Amino acid sequence: QVQLVESGGGLVQPGGSLRLSCAASGRTFSNYAVGWFRQVPGKEREFVGAISWRGSTTYYADSVKGRFTISRDNAKNTSYLQMNSLKPEDTAVYYCAAGLFVTYYRDTYPHWGQGTQVTVSS
Repeated sequence: QVQLVESGGGLVQPGGSLRLSCAASGRTFSNYAVGWFRQVPGKEREFVGAISWRGSTTYYADSVKGRFTISRDNAKNTSYLQMNSLKPEDTAVYYCAAGLFVTYYRDTYPHWGQGTQVTVSS
């Protein structure tokens, strides 16, 4: 079992930046791929991006490509989601998840954090 805790959410103006962190504990974090997802009320949780266990491969949703960057520091058991040029439509609860495979599909990630709210508004 691996436990995940997100942090770094908050209120930011359009065009601003935030960096979310996903801190892991429990089993060896470096064995897991990390996915980032987001959810707004009334909608399904959607894929944002993912990074492989070694950090050599990343995937992004088209809606965030070029604006968001996922990274990880296995020595610190932490993954990061750097979000730039934020838009109001990026407002959501952001979740990190861990799994054995780097995929777009939320069902392939058995371990989830509790989420952190990101609000983009002027």
